[in-house]
Amino acid sequence: MHRSILTITAVALGLVAVGGCKKKEAPAPSEPAATPAKATPLEQAPAKAPAPTIDENLLKAYGPLPDVMDSKDNPVTDAKVELGRMLYYDKRLSKNHDISCNSCHKLDAYGVDGEPTSPGHKKQRGTRNSPTVYNAAGHLAQFWDGREPDVEAQAKGPILNPVEMAMPSNKVVLRVLRSIPAYGEAFKKAFPDDKKPITYDNLGRAIGAFERKLVTPSRWDKFLGGDKSALSDDEKKGFMAFTQTGCPTCHSGVYVGGAMFQKLGLVKPWPSDKDQGRFEATKKDADKMFFKVPSLRNIEKTGPYFHDGSVADLSKAVAMMAEHQLNKTLGADEIASIVTWLKALTGPLPEAYIKEPALPESTKRTPKPNPN
Repeated sequence: MHRSILTITAVALGLVAVGGCKKKEAPAPSEPAATPAKATPLEQAPAKAPAPTIDENLLKAYGPLPDVMDSKDNPVTDAKVELGRMLYYDKRLSKNHDISCNSCHKLDAYGVDGEPTSPGHKKQRGTRNSPTVYNAAGHLAQFWDGREPDVEAQAKGPILNPVEMAMPSNKVVLRVLRSIPAYGEAFKKAFPDDKKPITYDNLGRAIGAFERKLVTPSRWDKFLGGDKSALSDDEKKGFMAFTQTGCPTCHSGVYVGGAMFQKLGLVKPWPSDKDQGRFEATKKDADKMFFKVPSLRNIEKTGPYFHDGSVADLSKAVAMMAEHQLNKTLGADEIASIVTWLKALTGPLPEAYIKEPALPESTKRTPKPNPN
């Protein structure tokens, strides 16, 4: 029994000794704990690009529209405006009684007819596009070649133009007006100090007075007035693209144009020199290819563009201006950005002011239409 106990003890001790001499295995390396991803709160929006800012000094080259484009030589009165509105719409001021000022300068279509050149007497067409009458009274001169100084003088031209309204003389025009008693009363109210108020010059003054209130303030005017939220970020970027391209060299001021004459094809010849512009009026070689710089107000609504109405697309017109006037080739994104800002120059039409009036009736003495 003692031997058995000793044997068992020895065996046990042997096992312990063997176990104690056995090489201890290193524990399996543990994988490093993964760093938990930083959770983005669901309500956290992506970072916005900073809103574009416009240097206030750049805006000093512009100005908001006035309520009235007044004239010291032709003060605007309610009586003149009322008379001028009737005359503007009256087709009896044309030879065949089928064309009025509004025929080519449609007030419900931003002052244009949307055609390259306008149809006149016997469907004849001139060579130049009919520009808008909106905001035009504030320009330095009238017509593409600047041959008339103001809207009062401009109003008298188309009536006697054989291609346009084709009246044979101002005497015939006055005969029409004097044959209609209601016009006699309207001229007396408009020109109370004149012994003979129905004159051809007074016709021009009345139409001119009406046109001097054809203003279309837009969001651009609100922006210039201090409301920086009036333009979107994209429109502000468009203005900066317009500025950086160099367009304000000609298109600045209250009317974003209309304040100077400039050579068309200044750095690269224009595709057509058939119309020599201001030279046609002055006959001075230095005026060849010079035209009045058009206003860009309502430009998206007043195509087709240029003096001959040769370009229907505004984006193409912008690209051509950059190329021929500034020697720059604009990318599609740059053009689109500029056009975005140009659309901010569109103002609402003064619908109540331009509503077509009831015209006084003709009499037996009123000259009849003449289609020849």
